Amino acid sequence: MAGHEDGSPAPAPGPPLPRVLCDTARLLSLGDEAATGALWRLAEPGRQLDANVVRVPAAGRVGTHTEPDLDVMLLVLDGAASLVCTDGDRPLHAGVLTWLPHGSARGVVAGPDGVTYLTVHRRRPGMRVQPPGAADRLRPDGA
Repeated sequence: MAGHEDGSPAPAPGPPLPRVLCDTARLLSLGDEAATGALWRLAEPGRQLDANVVRVPAAGRVGTHTEPDLDVMLLVLDGAASLVCTDGDRPLHAGVLTWLPHGSARGVVAGPDGVTYLTVHRRRPGMRVQPPGAADRLRPDGA
């Protein structure tokens, strides 16, 4: 029987069973402030959801964009940020859960210590080609 990266055994054949996927407190306690982007991704086969734990460094930003197809839940795990919306900015801090409805324009500007958050949304069918420089959205201005 093959196992998972964390050493747990692979699930037995039969109906799917609930599993612990990530200990976000432990993930954050590793203290690698230099790590940015996706620190963890949901990668279970046959899933209907996508989820990511994302770290944006101090003064970094996710540029304002519109997600046309998917509602997204965003839960701040650590740090602070501003959610940039067309009707004004909203402060985000650890524990704040936000709904980003599809069709809404939004961006994130990390606070002075950066921000780490969990996003969850319906799984996107297939891969999308990203425009050149899409990864630059997470870099601080001028970097």
